[in-house]
Amino acid sequence: MTPLEHELLDMIVEVCDIPAPVPAMASDAPLIGPASPLGLDSLDAVEIIVTIQMRYGIRIDAEKIGRTILQTLGSLAAFVDQNKKS
Repeated sequence: MTPLEHELLDMIVEVCDIPAPVPAMASDAPLIGPASPLGLDSLDAVEIIVTIQMRYGIRIDAEKIGRTILQTLGSLAAFVDQNKKS
């Protein structure tokens, strides 16, 4: 996992109130849905999007790209890396 992926995973654990111990999470594992190691659902996705927008200054249109960028931790990290404001 990259440093940004670790940072995002820590943020997700905090925002979505995931109890310890946090399950192992590969960069290409599903982030949302029944196959997610973290057990995240659509309400968690909204919390993640809002927090990403606030922390990184990135505007995310949840309907258009939210599903794409929230597919995996890796896809979320790539999106944040490409769009975050310096």
